[in-house]
Amino acid sequence: MNRIDQTRPFVPVRIAVLTVSDTRTHKTDKSGALLVSMIKEAGHELAEHAIVEDSEKAIRRQVKRWIKDPQVDVVITTGGTGFTGRDVTPEAVRPLFEKEIDGFSALFHMLSYQKVGTSTVQSRACGGLAQGTYIFCVPGSPGACMDAWNGILKAQLDNRHRPCSFIEIMPRLQEKQKKKAKNVG
Repeated sequence: MNRIDQTRPFVPVRIAVLTVSDTRTHKTDKSGALLVSMIKEAGHELAEHAIVEDSEKAIRRQVKRWIKDPQVDVVITTGGTGFTGRDVTPEAVRPLFEKEIDGFSALFHMLSYQKVGTSTVQSRACGGLAQGTYIFCVPGSPGACMDAWNGILKAQLDNRHRPCSFIEIMPRLQEKQKKKAKNVG
């Protein structure tokens, strides 16, 4: 089963948090603040915390900026994963994915079901990879952020996690781009 190999040194990653909301500010953003505190508590570095409106263009612009930033390893968005007209986070982010992490959504729903039952079907939580950057989109409630972090991301973003973690494969995430650049050059 899952375990942390205490013989290995912890390697912190740089994580950016994006709150998607038309109404929240840094003062009223409970979910983003919770993610920031859990990230820091786990020993990782906060690359940035931003808030953007529920707009495909604004969300995509911010996430693209972080994908291009070599100082950002992981992006976690909170909010905009529901069904209403303003919930557009998956539509904004999925086109950026080179690979979708289907297991993230499946596991998130398993964990969420234990707490909110069938209401979990109202979330379109998703995860993927873009240019070597991990991206995870979770609902805007503090409970959902805790489920995603404590149930999945905390372990998978810890290089000591066994039998494997997202971190140990990070050096290989850009193999395709490096091969393409080598063939062009």
